[in-house]
Amino acid sequence: MRNQTLNVDLHCHSTASDGLLPPKEVAQRAAANGVQLWALTDHDELSGLEEARAEATRLGMQFIPGVEISVTWAGRTVHIVGLNVDDHQTQLNDELAYIRSGREQRAQEIGQKLGGLGIPNAYEGALRYVSNPSLISRTHFARFLVEEGHCANVGEVFKRYLGDHKAAYVPMQWATLAQSVNWIREAGGKAIIAHPGRYEFTPVQFGALFDEFKALGGVGIEVVTGSHRADQYAEYAQVARHYGFEISCGSDFHAPGEGRLDLGKLPPSPTDLPTVWDEWLG
Repeated sequence: MRNQTLNVDLHCHSTASDGLLPPKEVAQRAAANGVQLWALTDHDELSGLEEARAEATRLGMQFIPGVEISVTWAGRTVHIVGLNVDDHQTQLNDELAYIRSGREQRAQEIGQKLGGLGIPNAYEGALRYVSNPSLISRTHFARFLVEEGHCANVGEVFKRYLGDHKAAYVPMQWATLAQSVNWIREAGGKAIIAHPGRYEFTPVQFGALFDEFKALGGVGIEVVTGSHRADQYAEYAQVARHYGFEISCGSDFHAPGEGRLDLGKLPPSPTDLPTVWDEWLG
């Protein structure tokens, strides 16, 4: 049994992708909330890691460079977190740049669909929230829709408009599962399935996803995360036991007041399971 005394948060976002705070300020918020082991995991983007690393070091936190890679699997979007990757590795940077290249066209199509649903100028509205134009995302549209009063919160936007196969959804062909795991491993990192409880798969599909991921060399899943309900912690801890996965945890922080949990405010992870961070502790 592991005695959990370490405050760990290995999934969050900055203005390098779809977060609202610059990497330096995310680090400061993490430290202020007591985080000791921290990873920044922006979507398909590594550019925020240098700033995050420098501030984490200054604040006395142990820093793990990370990324959240967009994957298309069984016709839906799945996110694979890479932890402890070499963010200067050429292949990883080049492949992520290729993934990012399709986002602007998709964003324009989302704007057109929302216009057809009676929500004009959504593309222009979403751009107001974008710090990195090559990473305009559904979250930026969601913030615009909340600001304009079309939905009460970001979660409602995804349920009504922007979630997979909803009214304003525009599909993207992201990386394959095999590509994402290979890129992470080649960069020296660990591949983790992010927030599995968010994906609308059947039990058979989930089994196929976990089997394929493990066969490819994926090592873990997020169990305690701001994207899971409390009842899902035990559910995905059992998945980890069944498949022999290491467990990870993270707030999935994007902005103050968004999401279920703030940075560093995670409940304890199960103590009977190996964690992805065990080997990184001095």
